Amino acid sequence: MEIKKKDIRALTKEQLRNFFVEQKDKAFRGNQVYEWLWQKSAYSFDVMTNLSKETRNMLEDNFVINHIKVDQMQRSSDGTIKNAVRLHDGLVVESVLIPTASRTTACVSSQVGCSLDCKFCATSRLKRMRNLNPDEIYDQVVAIDNESRLYFDRPLSNIVFMGMGEPLMNYNNVLKAIDKITSPEGLGMSPKRIVVSTSGVPKMIKKMADEEVKFGLAVSLHSAIDEVRTSIMPFNSTFPLKDLREALEYWYSKTKNRITYEYVVWEGINDTREAVDALVKFCKFAPSKVNIIEYNPIDDGEFQQASNTAVDMYKNILEKNGITVTVRRSRGKDIDAACGQLANKDA
Repeated sequence: MEIKKKDIRALTKEQLRNFFVEQKDKAFRGNQVYEWLWQKSAYSFDVMTNLSKETRNMLEDNFVINHIKVDQMQRSSDGTIKNAVRLHDGLVVESVLIPTASRTTACVSSQVGCSLDCKFCATSRLKRMRNLNPDEIYDQVVAIDNESRLYFDRPLSNIVFMGMGEPLMNYNNVLKAIDKITSPEGLGMSPKRIVVSTSGVPKMIKKMADEEVKFGLAVSLHSAIDEVRTSIMPFNSTFPLKDLREALEYWYSKTKNRITYEYVVWEGINDTREAVDALVKFCKFAPSKVNIIEYNPIDDGEFQQASNTAVDMYKNILEKNGITVTVRRSRGKDIDAACGQLANKDA
């Protein structure tokens, strides 16, 4: 009977060291393998050239490296790159490289599909098939870092968890991935260059605050009126704005980090003065920034981008109330790589 091989990247460095001791080898071999797996992103045991052929064969007999494969890469007219990433079990997620003059940002996925049911988002139409493992999240970042160096001649500068899935519904694996990404034994990126975006899971926001995470938090808000938010993000009936605000107050009290709100203005949904006033009131309890994002249609016509007049109204009123606001134009729309468009469409 064939022995089922273990995923070697599920092991800690200490477990790898112990494995080699059990094999009557030296513990430091575990350190060498760990460095190959994370710092050097090795995708096979054959490339681990400071190990003997016998050792590499022994690893091959016992373990597997479930490395991702970029099945398809699409490049937008604005320079944005979208990767269709095939996982070891054949499932596919998408990740995006967003370049600007001064930075390159990786937008990575945390789940295959999504646990939530936002009506305006193409990803929510895919049922959640499974959570991504830490190494699968890590590999997306490595792939985009390689593309950034190849196509833009600079390393990846920022990471946002705004791809497929709700990161806080895959909390442990997302935090393990970030730990590897920020570790000197991994990619060594600063946590200050990482933003985790959530639709708002109060219990997990409080948990992050208690664990004193160093990365940034963004909340996909879109309305500060419960009835409106529930109509477009039905899970809001389970996690209402009162609970979300209480969790964010707790987050700010523990971290003193400014909160970013992601916000789309839609025609006939939240393009009124009442909606702006509610947003101002919601933002007031802590230093915050509102990113007004251009809407990217997903073909059914139910949601339409609001007029420039409505967006200008938001900008003016927010600024008058001392709230930082940025109006962001979407990147990668021509390849379905913009916010809310990730849905594993065929090219």
